[in-house]
Amino acid sequence: MNFCVLKFGGSSLNSAALRSQVAHKIGEKLQSRCHPVVVVSAMGRAGDSYATDSFVSLIKDANPDPNPQNTDLLLSCGEIISAVILAETLNNLGYKARAFTGWQAGIRTDQNFGSARILSVDPEEIQKAAAAGIIPIVAGFQGWSSSGAVTTLGRGGSDITAVALGAALNCETVEIYTDVDGVKTADPRLVPDAPTISLLTYSEVIELAHLGAKVVHPRAVEIAMESGIELKILAADQDGIGTTITRGGGAKPDGRRIRDRVVTGIAHLTKRAHVKISGAENFNETDVTLKIFNLLAQNRVSVDLIYLSPELIAFIVDDEKAELVKKVLADLGLNITVEQGYAKVSVVGAGMHGVPGVMARVVRSLEQADVPIYQTTDSHANISCLIKEEDLLAAVRALFDEFELSKEG
Repeated sequence: MNFCVLKFGGSSLNSAALRSQVAHKIGEKLQSRCHPVVVVSAMGRAGDSYATDSFVSLIKDANPDPNPQNTDLLLSCGEIISAVILAETLNNLGYKARAFTGWQAGIRTDQNFGSARILSVDPEEIQKAAAAGIIPIVAGFQGWSSSGAVTTLGRGGSDITAVALGAALNCETVEIYTDVDGVKTADPRLVPDAPTISLLTYSEVIELAHLGAKVVHPRAVEIAMESGIELKILAADQDGIGTTITRGGGAKPDGRRIRDRVVTGIAHLTKRAHVKISGAENFNETDVTLKIFNLLAQNRVSVDLIYLSPELIAFIVDDEKAELVKKVLADLGLNITVEQGYAKVSVVGAGMHGVPGVMARVVRSLEQADVPIYQTTDSHANISCLIKEEDLLAAVRALFDEFELSKEG
């Protein structure tokens, strides 16, 4: 049987009218000789009754530091509700549909509550349902561990569910439906005229996602790359070509070619705290650097944009971790400053590696926009700058114009 996996985000399921549109798209797939397997997120956004954030608030009202296993059990309910309601919407329209939890769909994970990783997928029950003419509607974002505990995959985990199922079912393509018509060259909330990028490589999307773009989960893209699955990012409420994510090089069957652009898009992360540590005679000649990063790791503090020198250690953390960093490192006898209110803005492109002048263009454009840079880092496919959050809009606009990203499409 030829399967196709469709994933629908919570905003596309938040009303009866929207669910009818989704049901219509699912019906179209049946007509195309492809048996749909549908993965759903929790309905709505923060503040809506069944949204994940609403369940987080509910459990934290009961206990500000809730048990992780209990938390995962509660958070899994949002996707289950979505799966049941969409299945019954389809049944009411004359289709045969059945809701599946993550564990009923055969998704086995480790026991890292809140951020579990998929260990295996056994799609036998999905295949049995499809053979009986039933459309499986799978609750995304969840699985079960070897001990029988319900687990969740972290923010954006329904994307991971969809691609993992696609790999297990030997799909060539997985379609992810969102509230935007694909990946944009910049955040459309900051740059309303940012166009949709029609073709991207896996590596470009992984970079964009890790650096703050929220269209698709980077782990989902990694699984797609490992399995050779083409991803399509599409708008749930309109027709269009959206964004196709595939391997670089060569041409698509329709003749479109992916080229290695110097800069493909801009991503950003807000609510960053800048940490600077000094006070040692030479960080290279003592074990204090190791102590600092061991203490941070033991307290589950993730660091980014790291700068090391004999006189100074600097990095950024999430704003929520700022006070914890001060507390954890207080007994080391060093000069520690933690300043909040920063953002990280990044330019991403598979073609920038080895190209002279990209950094100069980044610095020049931000300087001309009167945006101070406090720290930088780079890789083969991105350059990231630490700036004040209040300068984010000016920075994104300046970089967007400098690299002519309005011409992408």
